Amino acid sequence: MDSGPADPVRESAAGSCEPLGLTSEPSACRAREVLQRVGDKWSMYAIDLLGQGTMRFSELHRSIDGITARMLTVTLRGLERDGIVTRTIHPVIPPRVEYNLTPMGRTLLDTIGRLVTWADSHLPEIDAARAAYDAKHLPQ
Repeated sequence: MDSGPADPVRESAAGSCEPLGLTSEPSACRAREVLQRVGDKWSMYAIDLLGQGTMRFSELHRSIDGITARMLTVTLRGLERDGIVTRTIHPVIPPRVEYNLTPMGRTLLDTIGRLVTWADSHLPEIDAARAAYDAKHLPQ
């Protein structure tokens, strides 16, 4: 998928980010990494659910339709690494593992809520735009 000229950072062949005229600071690349993590659909679902309180892995897995256990594990590990989620292991048999948002993670709830509200309020327009696009571009 080509991000086009609206994308201010381009990844070079070596995998590093090259600023495109906005700044020569490496923070643009680092911010992109964070945005990729929190903007991922699975991360957004997990953050939104954890905004309701502490949850076990199995609860999260049942609540996120379509996610595999492996993908949930990868998602939660990334969010934990970035300081957005905490993982607590309770020393019982079998071990009980719980996930919760950190204070920093909780600051994402308003933003994610606004995105969900925006999507909900624009569904009819998005459906109409998709239908118009498909009518022009898909073979009949």
